[in-house]
Amino acid sequence: MNNQFEDEILMERFTEMFDQNYECWGVYQDDKQIGIFGLWFMTRHYAGRSCEPDHVYIDDTYRGKGIGKKVFAWIYEYAQSKGCETSELNSYVSNYPSHKFYLNENYEIWGYHFVKKF
Repeated sequence: MNNQFEDEILMERFTEMFDQNYECWGVYQDDKQIGIFGLWFMTRHYAGRSCEPDHVYIDDTYRGKGIGKKVFAWIYEYAQSKGCETSELNSYVSNYPSHKFYLNENYEIWGYHFVKKF
């Protein structure tokens, strides 16, 4: 997100997130970290127990090599092992490459995500 928040604010938020069914995972090739993503776990009235991949990032030099597909295969298996029935996610409107990837992963667009700041 282009460092739009101070580190102190991010650390406060991450600390709170870990108390709210959030997990953070790294993606590694050998000993080198090449990606990162978060997972939210919740129960939704319309989807049952659900896993939401969040801020999935693979380093540019490793994109297009099937790593994202492997990461998502792992996410689905892990989520199912935790009793999840569905996976849902958000994607920034202008992030067209992610839209193509998620549609190829058989995600369906069900609506829009709205945010109102106070």
